[in-house]
Amino acid sequence: MVKKHIGKIISIILLFVIILIVFNLKNFDKKDTSQIKPKQLEKEVYSSNKIKDVKYTTKDADGNEYIITAKEGEIDYSNTSIIYLTNIKAIIKLINSDDISIVSEYGKYNSGNFDTIFSKNVMINYLDNKITGEYLDFSLERNSMLISRKVVYTNLENILKADAVEMNIKTKDTKIFMYENQKKINIKSIN
Repeated sequence: MVKKHIGKIISIILLFVIILIVFNLKNFDKKDTSQIKPKQLEKEVYSSNKIKDVKYTTKDADGNEYIITAKEGEIDYSNTSIIYLTNIKAIIKLINSDDISIVSEYGKYNSGNFDTIFSKNVMINYLDNKITGEYLDFSLERNSMLISRKVVYTNLENILKADAVEMNIKTKDTKIFMYENQKKINIKSIN
């Protein structure tokens, strides 16, 4: 009788072990996919918002065209209309006027209103005028460009150093100024 009970107990234990093995084998595949570390997953998702060879083009109501290209762009997670750019080149093709070209190392582009912040080694070329600085706030809505920080404005006749240069894109009216009234704009004649 004891042998019968031992046989039943062994059978139940074997059945229990077989059930555990089958259950573990079924869930083994699920465990493999769930063992991706959160940091690895985050890194994959993070790198997926980078774009190579970015190009945006828009036209305003007057037919002026704004083309911006960059070597790389990264979309802002908190505001998907903001794209951070590197190695930027922009061209403003104006009706009844020559093009304006802009280059910089970095930028922040708003795809909602097309406003762009250019920063680090900013250079603007228009006709025989060259303006360099460290920061440019460009806005199609306001029709303006405001370049500041270490601004040097060069044309065929003069070299000007100032705190800021503001230009109306449509009228080409330009204001060159210093932030402090006591400081003067430095003008040097080339000839």
